[in-house]
Amino acid sequence: MDVSDLLTEAYDRLPDLVRAAVDGLTPEQLRRAPGPGANPVGWLVWHLTRVQDHHVADLIGTEQVWVSGDWAGRFGLVADPDDTGYGYSAQQVAAVRPESAQALIDYFQAVAERTRAFLAGLRPADLDRVVDEAWDPPVTLGVRLVSVLDDDLEHVGQAAYVRGLIAAD
Repeated sequence: MDVSDLLTEAYDRLPDLVRAAVDGLTPEQLRRAPGPGANPVGWLVWHLTRVQDHHVADLIGTEQVWVSGDWAGRFGLVADPDDTGYGYSAQQVAAVRPESAQALIDYFQAVAERTRAFLAGLRPADLDRVVDEAWDPPVTLGVRLVSVLDDDLEHVGQAAYVRGLIAAD
């Protein structure tokens, strides 16, 4: 298995996990925080998608999916390419209002398709390319891709857990 196939296999697990976390939930359930200061399912999936969209667009030098259509409107937000939800207050989290589970699925799918296309062309030597010199040591493409995948998996796991709390109500 080559590096492109390995990363594609890992990233291709996310769409089913995202769908399982949100499918069938109402807009109200998507926005329901399980407790004070906790993040709701809708925000968690929106955030993990924004992180992948933001970072992969930067890696390939293209516009983010978020700003290329009416995605922001489907979440009650403006299309700010710098806004990934990082460091949000509880009030900002509550302002992310997905119109439906399908809006989350559709946005994630659009981002995942672009990521998959990028991964298909990777060669092992590409992974050593430095993509961010603001860190010590500088971040390579391989490290960034693993970081995005790790962040997405953590957040989709949290979303699945919160979904379970909603089902228990």
